Amino acid sequence: MAKRGRSANRAGRPAAGVVEVPKGAVVNGPAEGVYYIDTGDCELIADQDNSTGWLLKINGVMSSHIDLADPLFLDFEYMRWMAALIESRWPPSDVSAAKLRGLHLGGGACSLARYFSAAYPDARQVVVELDGKLAEYVRGWFDLPKAPLLRIRVGEARAVTETLTEHTRDFIIRDVFAGAFTPRPLTTAEFNQHAKRVLAPGGLYVANSGDAPDLKNAREDAATIAAAFKHTVIIADPAMLKGRRYGNMVMAGSDVPFGDDPQLRRRLLGGAVPAHLWDDDQVRAFAAGAPVRHDAPAP
Repeated sequence: MAKRGRSANRAGRPAAGVVEVPKGAVVNGPAEGVYYIDTGDCELIADQDNSTGWLLKINGVMSSHIDLADPLFLDFEYMRWMAALIESRWPPSDVSAAKLRGLHLGGGACSLARYFSAAYPDARQVVVELDGKLAEYVRGWFDLPKAPLLRIRVGEARAVTETLTEHTRDFIIRDVFAGAFTPRPLTTAEFNQHAKRVLAPGGLYVANSGDAPDLKNAREDAATIAAAFKHTVIIADPAMLKGRRYGNMVMAGSDVPFGDDPQLRRRLLGGAVPAHLWDDDQVRAFAAGAPVRHDAPAP
């Protein structure tokens, strides 16, 4: 559920067998197969509908899509919504946005980080990925921009966030899943305060929130984000907003208003899966009555 959101029901060929790459071996370019990683296995699949496209599954769950020929192509709807929201605040044509500073919690194939490196060539981004072997493979497969433009930091997302200096990121993207949901330590009021501390004034906290049709998780996520940030929005397709399917919502918080950007709304409506944008009042009405999540008490 966490990563549903492709433009259409496309799939690559299933890989046969497990590829064991010797420790320290150099990986040059993608090759179909199932690979052992630190947290289980991942599968790299050629996209049958795109000669330069690759799909990445992690422990059986679709995680990412990369187009080697076009870093500005995002195949997953929720990633396009995230990109549209960030570009609405910092238009790539604006010179002041050139050195945008981004933090990605959850790496996968680094699809969004690669996108923003193309949209903002002078951006500085850090991707936090729990699985060191996966990070090594992704670097070798997809020819990502080098540090300091794009660094992959191996570690647990919350622990890394807590070490960061305040006001050092313009946006933070939370896209971490263990199965169907984001690990609870990354969804609490205490974590949201750490994210808020790390953001610069005017920054954006953007979260991928997966849920079932009952929307219990989404309401609690929205309530917790709304408790931390003065201004919020939600982006999702109408069926998801009405609780008619499993899927993803994009939630965002900021210390400054999002404003009403007609171009953003048109862009969201124009995709393969048209999405609606809920303003702060709608988000808070959606979250009304849902509990704000907190860290478990210390033993």
